[in-house]
Amino acid sequence: MNIQDYTNTAYLFEGITGDFLPADMVKTIRSFIATENIYLSASREIVTKLENLNNDFKYAHERNPIHHINTRVKTPVSIVKKLQKRGYELTVKAARENLTDIAGVRVICSYIDDIYLIRDLLLSQDDIELIRTSDYIKNPKPNGYRSLHLIVTVPVFLTTKVEIVNVEIQIRTIAMDFWASLEHELAYKLADRKRDSAFLELKECADEIADIDNRMQNLYNITIHLENGSPGQQNNDI
Repeated sequence: MNIQDYTNTAYLFEGITGDFLPADMVKTIRSFIATENIYLSASREIVTKLENLNNDFKYAHERNPIHHINTRVKTPVSIVKKLQKRGYELTVKAARENLTDIAGVRVICSYIDDIYLIRDLLLSQDDIELIRTSDYIKNPKPNGYRSLHLIVTVPVFLTTKVEIVNVEIQIRTIAMDFWASLEHELAYKLADRKRDSAFLELKECADEIADIDNRMQNLYNITIHLENGSPGQQNNDI
């Protein structure tokens, strides 16, 4: 049985002791399963905060800045593979100290300005600490990828203690998410042929989508100015 089997059948290990499997293997399995649960809890904490902010913003401004939210937590087998790839020990301690993306939350917004709005609102909360920011909107990756990445810590309250847990948050527009989702699939399928031409084509698509994002932001800004009774003014600084 491999690690993936353990992940999919965690309930089978309730009550299992060293009489059935080597004690060190049982301990490792249990520690990775417990860690997965902690990171699930951390992602739920972040999602709850984001949903509360989104709902409150709707009451105050009659619209939602967040379109939808996705979450994922790396399985024990994914954690182990990443530890192996980076040359770390295959332990929970090594995973928690060296991997910052075990828990991931993806926030999809309608407009570019909403991305930074959500960032500021979330980081203003006392129990959220910012560890690192990677702004791939202002500085896109070479392939055209755009998104705002935050590594934050959030407290998770357990029965006997409080764990401070890393969560990676990706905030992007609907258009950015559309491109990223298709690029991931297409780049993999086209990896062995027409690599250079496919890379350039995907990059051009990313740039065109970014232009549409900026135009939609400008259109939204115009509607705000009109609602406020002032002439619209385009935002060309994004």
